[in-house]
Amino acid sequence: MKFKNTENGYGLVAITFHWVSAVFAVGLFASGLWMTSLTYASGWYHTAPEYHKAFGIMFAAIILGRLAWKGLNASPDEIGRKWEAVAAKAVHGLLYLLLASLFVSGYLIATGGGSSIHVFGIFEVPSAVRIGKHTSLAGTVHLSSALTLAALTALHAAAALKHHFLDRDRVLVRMIGR
Repeated sequence: MKFKNTENGYGLVAITFHWVSAVFAVGLFASGLWMTSLTYASGWYHTAPEYHKAFGIMFAAIILGRLAWKGLNASPDEIGRKWEAVAAKAVHGLLYLLLASLFVSGYLIATGGGSSIHVFGIFEVPSAVRIGKHTSLAGTVHLSSALTLAALTALHAAAALKHHFLDRDRVLVRMIGR
């Protein structure tokens, strides 16, 4: 397998970015929902958000790397009907927009009171702006973006499965490296 994309498929770097992003997205979504059910008496009440924030920073870095790689690398040729290609580009654009919304709103929730985000004791991401009592608005944006991202991700996966099982084309298999 090649590292870079070709006109027929994705390279190892793009495939790795895709699936690592998927794992982070699902993990952060699940942990975010789980955290909302924690009570103050839970041992995870203070610990889980610290992990969530640290993994969120890592995810943001991965997405920035992914976008940089995407900018430096040609995409494979489109497969399917023209409207499907337009819809795929629109959904991908919305996915990135929602990720940006999640990263910004998560950052504002975590640092809006002046605190830094500690990333596994390796480094800190400082607070750049104090929003104080407006963190609840950032929380609403964060949750809405996460739910919308989950729905669009399900649509994205369903479209890939449709291409594989109904259209019998290479849309899915080229993202798993075959």
